[in-house]
Amino acid sequence: MPITADHIRTTAAAYLDRHPEDKREIAFVKGLLDEGDDLTSRKSLPGHVTAGAILVGRDGRVLHILHNASGKWLLPGGHIEPSDDTLLQAAGRELTEETGIPPYVVTPHSEIPLHIDIHPIDANPAKDEPAHQHFDFRFLFRTTADIGELQTDEVTDAAWRTVESLVDEQLRQRVARVLL
Repeated sequence: MPITADHIRTTAAAYLDRHPEDKREIAFVKGLLDEGDDLTSRKSLPGHVTAGAILVGRDGRVLHILHNASGKWLLPGGHIEPSDDTLLQAAGRELTEETGIPPYVVTPHSEIPLHIDIHPIDANPAKDEPAHQHFDFRFLFRTTADIGELQTDEVTDAAWRTVESLVDEQLRQRVARVLL
């Protein structure tokens, strides 16, 4: 069954139970859901839900990928698909697709996102996409595996980096807390 607005709402509510300090940012997403916006569609404007993975390796470093479209080092993740049942499953699927790390060697930390990030995406004329926002539900995973075969149409490279290299300060603090 595809991801529903109710699933997004329930996941956001569970997230806010753990991180009430993010209420203002998440209120925007909840408002769009209440207005009936289909946040599961990548065509939805002003934005839509995506799912991301924070993969921590055996040595405590976090996997980053070099994303072809942006030219930036990012966490694995992407758009949800009709075959995804949950946001956690979508994050795991994106992780496997982009990094080649099989799902059976990856363990989710929680069914609740560690971080929800709202960030702007530049217009992409090649895909006929205007500028918009991603509401990225990011889940923490652990693994003892190494990087597999990269999805080269989306990812150029992958590297394990220290927690301190995470750009978002809130995310960096939350990952560091989990690893204590």
